Amino acid sequence: MKYRTVVMYLEIGCFVSCLCGWILVCSTLPTEYWSYSESLTVLTTSNFYSNLWRDCISDDTGVSDCKDYPSMLALPVFLHACRALAVCAVITGFFGGVLTLIGMKCTKIGGSEIANARVTFAGGITYLVSGFCGMITYSWWANKIITEFVDPNFVEQKFELGAALFVGWGGSILLISGGTVLTTFAGKEGLPSSSSDRPRRPVSYATGRTRRTYMLPASSSRVTLVPPLFYEGRKSRATRATTKTGRTFSRDSFV
Repeated sequence: MKYRTVVMYLEIGCFVSCLCGWILVCSTLPTEYWSYSESLTVLTTSNFYSNLWRDCISDDTGVSDCKDYPSMLALPVFLHACRALAVCAVITGFFGGVLTLIGMKCTKIGGSEIANARVTFAGGITYLVSGFCGMITYSWWANKIITEFVDPNFVEQKFELGAALFVGWGGSILLISGGTVLTTFAGKEGLPSSSSDRPRRPVSYATGRTRRTYMLPASSSRVTLVPPLFYEGRKSRATRATTKTGRTFSRDSFV
């Protein structure tokens, strides 16, 4: 099986994984069971549960009543941050799916192979952002519930972890794992290493002796290299002239 075929099947599997994770994350937003608590009385049992948007209560008769938070400005910063992260997870997951669908090898929507790989790489990064936003949201919410539950000085009503948190954790793990595999394989193809793109130094036929002898001083920016044959010609002419005259002059004879 060719490498391109293997990568194509991996992209399909990662896209399906990320799509399922995104659907799971989206399904947790309208779900009320982010946290729940039970209150036992003599005659009835009341169940309290809440999420990012509202508080609800139900009893044994099956009657439930939900109420939105009364004021947005009166809400704590923690709740605003969780809302923003959850919405970012949904939005980035949607755009990650669009980019991955365009850049996949099996769709043939994009241009060249490198362009498709870069689009897939961008989709994988977007999926990673979506997964981490969701993971931070659910983990932060769970940490608040656990901290209040184990705190002996907390006198208000204590809640426990709801089913929506576990669903959100599963969806975030699918997003992160699929985005990691997409980013790894698409990055190898679409973003080659810098060493392969670096221009190679042309081969020079000048020897070390030639460079030392005929190179200009360090203050000059130009370097002149003369072919070795020219030196040999000069040397041969100098030899012929010395032979013809029969006398060799040294540097000390002019002093």
